[in-house]
Amino acid sequence: MTEPRSARRPQPRLTQPLRQAWTQVVRTARRTTADGLVVGTSGNVSARVGDTVLVTPSGVPYDRLGPRDVVGVDLDGRQVLGTLAPTSELPMHLAVYRHTEDAAAIVHTHAVHATAVSTLVDELPAIHYMTAALGGPVRVAGYALYGTDELAENMLSALRDRSGCLLRNHGTVVYGTTLDQAYDRTAQLEWMCQVWLAAAAVPGRTPTLLPPAELDRAAAKLSGYGQPRDGGTDGGTEHGAPDVPK
Repeated sequence: MTEPRSARRPQPRLTQPLRQAWTQVVRTARRTTADGLVVGTSGNVSARVGDTVLVTPSGVPYDRLGPRDVVGVDLDGRQVLGTLAPTSELPMHLAVYRHTEDAAAIVHTHAVHATAVSTLVDELPAIHYMTAALGGPVRVAGYALYGTDELAENMLSALRDRSGCLLRNHGTVVYGTTLDQAYDRTAQLEWMCQVWLAAAAVPGRTPTLLPPAELDRAAAKLSGYGQPRDGGTDGGTEHGAPDVPK
């Protein structure tokens, strides 16, 4: 049944902030492919602008996406921009935005090492101090079929007090205040998974892990890492997102 015109929600205009955000979504999605974090059209990227969520479409190669392919939904999942169907993982993206005040961008990947780790443990061991950049040891969300509300619920549980998690037999979900931050955290998570797998594979040796007190110290130091926001050169990542200190 067609919704009465008077009851329809107003459609957002494709404003300049939305155009800019879409450009960043496409750029980040292409980066996940170039850096080997996804294969084909697996994985997805989104950014929130006000009450509109821009998200990569389902089944479209990222190198084919352009300015006219914008896909936007509201926080209830109603499509308000574009004609391409949004990613099948939309429930995960919307769940994060509804329940996390500082989430403005999300990157979901099927990264090789992170996916491998998701099949082995319930939590990524604290192999490196960058664990602190994601809020602490990264949990593994229980398996559920992709694109389901069950998976979104499992993910939210694993994300409690964290900015990223692994998805059992699936991949990763990481959020940030910007797409640059979400991507950097995603790359760090994949790198830590690779380090742990390499260390754990050495016969007869057990990797040393960092205790909670050391992670707390690292978190405090990382919070002040990078260049000041009000001037100077552009150190670190956008909005103070921690990168590996140099």
